[in-house]
Amino acid sequence: MIHHVLGLFTHPDQEWKEIRGEDESIGHMYLTHTLILAAVPAISAFIGTTQVGWVIGDRPAVMLTTESALWMSIMSYLAMLGGVAVMGAFIHWMARTYDATPSMAQCIAFATYTATPLFIGGLAALYPHLWLGMVVGTAAICYTVYLLYVGLPTFMNIPSDEGFLFSSSVLAVGLVVLVAIMAATVIIWGLGVGPVYTN
Repeated sequence: MIHHVLGLFTHPDQEWKEIRGEDESIGHMYLTHTLILAAVPAISAFIGTTQVGWVIGDRPAVMLTTESALWMSIMSYLAMLGGVAVMGAFIHWMARTYDATPSMAQCIAFATYTATPLFIGGLAALYPHLWLGMVVGTAAICYTVYLLYVGLPTFMNIPSDEGFLFSSSVLAVGLVVLVAIMAATVIIWGLGVGPVYTN
């Protein structure tokens, strides 16, 4: 897993070809890749919100209670795992339009590795500062979109013009999934399962 993660940051074209050549089961992909990468932002957010907190002006740091942070970290972790599965399923379904025949496991692998910058960028949650989160988050999103547009034609073995359309469709669905997760979060918070602060 680690060599692929590093390769996506150093030589993404070559790395996508190597990833395409692998044939892993969905269970193995989740156990060795997705579960680990998705844990990075969840664990970082738990530590950042319970140990560091947010500093606003001269006031003491605002932190979440351990129970609240744990609940929110678990829910965000499950949302990330579900998001990868949904994106993988969409990529698999959409591939037929472009005469590509990847397996479902390969599509989930593609979704996981495409989201790698977002997962790694989650380390910024260790120090929950607004500007740090915005800068790291923007950089992670930009590189994720870059990996998507560069990697999809290579991974699916389709022409670059078809890859551009395919990538744009995947990006649009990714935004819909993100909005759906945010809407679900608002609904859950409205039911009284929101953050609980220590002060």
